[in-house]
Amino acid sequence: MRRGDKAQFAEFARARAGALHRAAYLMVGDAQLAQDLVQEALTKTYVAWPRLRDPRNAEAYCRRAITTTAISWFRRKGWNNERPSAKLPETPERAHDTAVAERDALWRALQDLPPRQRAALVLRYYEDFTEAQTAEAMGCAVGTVKSQVSSALAKLRERLGDDVELLSIDEQHDEGAMTR
Repeated sequence: MRRGDKAQFAEFARARAGALHRAAYLMVGDAQLAQDLVQEALTKTYVAWPRLRDPRNAEAYCRRAITTTAISWFRRKGWNNERPSAKLPETPERAHDTAVAERDALWRALQDLPPRQRAALVLRYYEDFTEAQTAEAMGCAVGTVKSQVSSALAKLRERLGDDVELLSIDEQHDEGAMTR
């Protein structure tokens, strides 16, 4: 890799690391695991950097690496989504705001989804990717994205109920994005 390429990659990594980490965190649900995932994806992007025709495509390449790596990690035999903790998590008190409790329930339900469904939701609704962009990032067909998103939303509604405001779909939106 040429010196200019190294500097260009370093600038890309510095500028986009935070956004890449947020997406990775939503996919895996653990900050340290998300850091590992971003590092793995940046390593793959660094290796591929000379082959990228247009460095503006580096983020798309890196996000795809994050998505496919996260999915493969969860497929690994022995992954059980358990993480050691120094203390037990506190249970929410009744005095907490309902919105906080709903977000917590949504977060837990999201973590229980299969990796591909979770990745599809993160890319479609958090990253605001189109179905085509999500399919490209996941390395699958648009129809697969639609079915993964549909199945994921159905599972979330089954677990959380239809009254959870965070799952309301804006009927007016062309792409069917979740409202905030």
